[in-house]
Amino acid sequence: MFGKCCACFFLVLETMGFILSTGLCVCSCVPFSMASGGEEPPTPHRHTNRLAQERSPYLLQHAHNPVDWYPWGQEAFDKAKAEDKPIFLSGEFESFEDEEIGRILSDNFVCIKVDREERPDVDKVYMTFVQATSGGGGWPMSVWLTPDLKPFIGGTYFPPRDQARRPGLKTVLSRILEQWQNNRSALESSGQRIIAALRQGTAITAEPGAAVPLAPDVAQRCFQQLVQSYEEEYGGFRDAPKFPSPVNLMFLLSFYTVSRSSSEGAEALQMALHTLRMMALGGFHRYSTDSSWHVPHFEKMLYDQAQLAVAYITASQVSGETFFADVAKDILQYVSRDLSNKSGGFYSAEDADSVPASGGPEKQLLPDMVEGASGSTSLADIFMHHYGVKEQGNVAPEQDPHGELRGQNVLIVRYSPELTAAHFGVSVKRLGELLATARAKMAEVRKSRPRPHLDTKMLASWNGLMLSAYARVGSALGDEALLERAVQAANFLKEHLWDPSRQTMLRSCYRGDQMEVEQVSPPIPGFLDDYAFVICGLLDLYEATFQTSWLEWAEELQLRQDTLFWDSQGYGYFCSDLSDPTLPLSLKEDQDGAEPSANSVSAWNLLRLSHVTGRQEWVQRCQQLLTAFSERLSSVPIALPEMVRALMAQHHTLKQIVICGRKDAPDTASLVATVNSLFLPHKVLMLCDGASDSFLRSRLPSLSALCPPEDSGAARALVCQDFTCSLPLTDPLELRTLLHGCYC
Repeated sequence: MFGKCCACFFLVLETMGFILSTGLCVCSCVPFSMASGGEEPPTPHRHTNRLAQERSPYLLQHAHNPVDWYPWGQEAFDKAKAEDKPIFLSGEFESFEDEEIGRILSDNFVCIKVDREERPDVDKVYMTFVQATSGGGGWPMSVWLTPDLKPFIGGTYFPPRDQARRPGLKTVLSRILEQWQNNRSALESSGQRIIAALRQGTAITAEPGAAVPLAPDVAQRCFQQLVQSYEEEYGGFRDAPKFPSPVNLMFLLSFYTVSRSSSEGAEALQMALHTLRMMALGGFHRYSTDSSWHVPHFEKMLYDQAQLAVAYITASQVSGETFFADVAKDILQYVSRDLSNKSGGFYSAEDADSVPASGGPEKQLLPDMVEGASGSTSLADIFMHHYGVKEQGNVAPEQDPHGELRGQNVLIVRYSPELTAAHFGVSVKRLGELLATARAKMAEVRKSRPRPHLDTKMLASWNGLMLSAYARVGSALGDEALLERAVQAANFLKEHLWDPSRQTMLRSCYRGDQMEVEQVSPPIPGFLDDYAFVICGLLDLYEATFQTSWLEWAEELQLRQDTLFWDSQGYGYFCSDLSDPTLPLSLKEDQDGAEPSANSVSAWNLLRLSHVTGRQEWVQRCQQLLTAFSERLSSVPIALPEMVRALMAQHHTLKQIVICGRKDAPDTASLVATVNSLFLPHKVLMLCDGASDSFLRSRLPSLSALCPPEDSGAARALVCQDFTCSLPLTDPLELRTLLHGCYC
């Protein structure tokens, strides 16, 4: 039992980012028990199935179920056909610990587990079927398929046994078996009819005579829809649970840049900045269970961290406030420390659950008295006040329906530095030093505790998002260490997730037992988002480093993406390769959600690439893509805020900012830094130095007239539209003024 002046909490602050803990306590007078970090010896497993040979952490969790699981692949498909058994796809965890259910499944079905992050194509297709047949969707998903992979029954959660009006999995299985044996033809024909209807109902195509919708109207409608869903007190959109939704924030910041003088532009900026401030007080996880960003779902996803880092650095560029830049740096510091592989790749996530530890030596945390503070103030007093720590816990019962956090504290910044400093009679600068000391001590103690499970899967798409984050934040801050880390990430992608012999991106790779990078056999080919997000990251990396090799690879990847995924009849990109015979549907993602849709990012990529490669066919392809989604953009643009941003860029026409000068010269660096200090969503940035720009000059012959190769004069900048350019500028202040007024 802890003393009265101790308080226990579950999170350790790292400036603005959070790390999951398992019950640390701060005490000013009483010692407390700390975890030793010791682990119990592993117990032998009663069951082991084929998933034990997989690399996916999710699949490995089910390797010792009493179910004869197969991974998605040809071995399972062949078995289903040979034995003429229906396939059971995926499902929930608790039911598969049940021995009786395990026997029923293994004896009568071919059971397949899918990691939806490894195979988003499989998940998307069969979730679409579940939504159509059950009236709703969600995970865990359960679908029954014929041996030729046609779904005929689907649902979400089934408890092991019957509960009130909800049938248990055992009951469901017996009914499906009965129907399969006695009414199979009806099941199969019903499934075929549903797939045919879905094939028609999910089609996204450009209607004959359709045109790209008017960007100002679409942007205005998107803004109004976001206003209607905005929650004013704590920011964010809709009530709890609240998701970070960086795509919404990036739209609002872009909307502001073209509407600065209007009241709506000011409102958009206020909505974005207020949301970002409120989120930073509570930390970044997959979502918050309450409206105030206090109690999160304790899971940190790589795609969230990447997009939030970009959103915060963008807020800093727009507002000039260093607070937002500090948050962006803190996010990347966390990623570098806890989600990075030595090969240069990034891991997918830290899980929600952490195994508690017990026992260990007695320790005290933060007992030091603070000199100069009012009264008898300890470091613990200041920490607990600032982060809302209470002796009885700070989580309200309605925030904790399962009672898992009763008597515990989840840290959240409750007061501004100015208010906390005034409360204890210290300066703001001194307060910052004290809180930094407290956090460092907490972090050291946390290292002795078991960490949450780390998902060491490395996905090309999410690594592409994080590549963008390091490049964007590094260039905005002029931080060479961040830029070096971005280059490492790009090298990782090219070495481990690109197959040059087949000209194919690979979906994923994994950390091996000896910390080496491993692949599954056979490797999973990349999907549309793998190409689109990596291309975007490479374009950002070029603008941050001016290494044209990244542009060349981006062009190569875009050409390959066009070959694999482009719909030449209806326009837009399919999510997966049309040649895959295992999927009954070909789908196009039409929503920017936790991640932007790959079609939205592709629209941006096509525009940007067309301006640095001179390929005008990509301008036309971008217009065709936007036309395919015109109905969605016109009616519910809030579903595609990232695509609305691309539509705005297409409307305003990207500006080419050309810097002519030696790459390592101070005057060149000053002009580049000026560009990078601003948020310019409708621009591409190029450097012509006469030495390493041969790729650009070969694609854009007019560059040689703008920046003669032999020119060794002072660095200068030109702002061009279709290479009709401003007068060259050598003064960074004049360049800043020009850029600020050109809707770049």
